[in-house]
Amino acid sequence: MASSQPPSEPPPPKPSVPPSSDEGKEEQDRLDVPGLLLDNAPPWLVSALVHMLGLIVLSLLLLPRLSSEEISLVVSPVWAEKLGEQLEWDTLMGDEADPAEEPIVTPTDLPEVPDPIAVPLPLDVTDPGAALSTDLKSPQIGLALLGRQEGMKKSLLAGYGGTAETQAAVELGLEWLARQQQKDGSWSLVGPYANGATDENRVAATAMALLAFQGDGNTHRGGRFQTNVARGWNWLYKKQDADGNFYSEGPNYHRYYTNGQCAIAICELYAMTQDKQFREPAERVIAFLLKSQSPLGGWRYSPASDSDVSVTGWIVMALQSARMGGLKVPDDNLKRIERFLDGVALSGGSRYPYQRGEEPRLAMTAEALLCRQYLGWQRSDRRLIEGLDWITKEENLVDYERNRDVYYWYYAAQACHHMEGPHWKRWNERMRQAVPEHQVRTGKEAGSWDPMKPTMDEWGPNGGRLYVTCLSIYLLEVYYRHLPLYSSPFVNPPAAQEE
Repeated sequence: MASSQPPSEPPPPKPSVPPSSDEGKEEQDRLDVPGLLLDNAPPWLVSALVHMLGLIVLSLLLLPRLSSEEISLVVSPVWAEKLGEQLEWDTLMGDEADPAEEPIVTPTDLPEVPDPIAVPLPLDVTDPGAALSTDLKSPQIGLALLGRQEGMKKSLLAGYGGTAETQAAVELGLEWLARQQQKDGSWSLVGPYANGATDENRVAATAMALLAFQGDGNTHRGGRFQTNVARGWNWLYKKQDADGNFYSEGPNYHRYYTNGQCAIAICELYAMTQDKQFREPAERVIAFLLKSQSPLGGWRYSPASDSDVSVTGWIVMALQSARMGGLKVPDDNLKRIERFLDGVALSGGSRYPYQRGEEPRLAMTAEALLCRQYLGWQRSDRRLIEGLDWITKEENLVDYERNRDVYYWYYAAQACHHMEGPHWKRWNERMRQAVPEHQVRTGKEAGSWDPMKPTMDEWGPNGGRLYVTCLSIYLLEVYYRHLPLYSSPFVNPPAAQEE
């Protein structure tokens, strides 16, 4: 209710009282002290004061012009490789570190379909052979996601050769993803952007988008894209069934890729926030994956049927993400994965095919070697060194004109980053220049990567723009997305090291 009283006003000023004549003369004498001083000052002092006042006035006249000058920094892709710091030493600690440790049943006779992340070929089910090669302890696994925190992120970005341009590309890519989020919080593989995928799978699209945001440190509790993450999880959280399965649409061969991506995303979120509401669904999807493991030791399109390196790699990273969050993964399941990889390995363990009996492929080799790193191969292992020697040959480095395959690059970047040293330096010098340089910079698709231009990505028509963009963002988050397995930035941060 409004008051009937008028608003209060400040009291009027007290009337001034003129001083008496004697008081006035005394007051005037006090006020004229500066004048008296000037009347009795020597000429040189007066001249000095005049010049000083002139300089002050001149400075005040020039100051607005100086302060209005704007300094602008234009980051050009051509400079990108010159902006960061590149580690020259083998590891952050300078020497060798300790080894890393430790549904609906679908018919299996469905016709094979070309797929952006798996090429079906016949499986040789002969005895996989080969003894176990590692122990499975990993003392740093629980610290793996701490590099996404703001202070650590900046330190790792500089220390591992990231640049202003690589991080700007990440931010621009995340802005594009934020614009593509649907009203219900999900993302789509097929559009509404240009060059979408051939098949829809909103669960997989949403998991991939969330992985991109979380890789840069955003969660439902904080970060520049907090709202996008919260809305995305509000939608995806409800898609899990009682068995732990997230897959609900798309071709059959999407089933375990989808569950692997969702498992990585939810385990990461739990590890980053320790939000208890995500622990039980994370444990449920991990239990679903473990129950689906093939007798051969890996995963493929249907539960407990056969195995290929491509699908298995996604599941291995899901299991490692669970361990990052402190969730239990039995050693026996990890040992079975080792037996599968031993059974398909070629060239003494340094190269890998999609399935047993095939020719080695770069993408499968990079993916399998990353699995080996997480499952315990030491950094000095000859097989790991030889495999990464092959990956980092000049003709196998990032090249949009000759071998554009962002799926291969995604796994190779991670394996080289964990390895550090010359393998990482060779890979990163090319990647940090080429990937930002080919990001779309104008128009409504600004921030994305075109799956068809300047050349067609290996799986661009199948995976579409969102798939290619998300993997490209993961590539440029590699500096801090996971801490290196063989050295500890907490013991010797990269920014504090000297060559």
